[in-house]
Amino acid sequence: MPRATNAPASRERRKRVVDSAKGFRGRRSKLFRYAKDATMKGKYWAYRDRKTRKRNFRMLWIQRLNAAVRAEGMTYSRFAEGLKASGIELDRKILSDLAITDEAAFKNIVATVKNALEKKSSESKNKSAA
Repeated sequence: MPRATNAPASRERRKRVVDSAKGFRGRRSKLFRYAKDATMKGKYWAYRDRKTRKRNFRMLWIQRLNAAVRAEGMTYSRFAEGLKASGIELDRKILSDLAITDEAAFKNIVATVKNALEKKSSESKNKSAA
């Protein structure tokens, strides 16, 4: 009985890997051995950096908010505390977008936050006095 080699499926599998390495430079896009490593690394980096992108955007939004809030005479941490105290549930992405595009609305939010912080501090003074 002749030996079966599974050649069509193997060729198709290798072709699929080489096709997915299209756009890489040199032998990484032409030869299966190197294309396999290149695509595996590419998938690893893509998975890792999808997480990193979220981290980087959160950092960017916080930096933007910090700059915008400092222009209003507050720090970011006090602003975050005031947001929680006033019950405003906008996320950092929306708040940083408001700080850039709609300054009037952002100033209203900062004013609301300042009032909530004043109210909170006066309540804590009353509790400590009693």
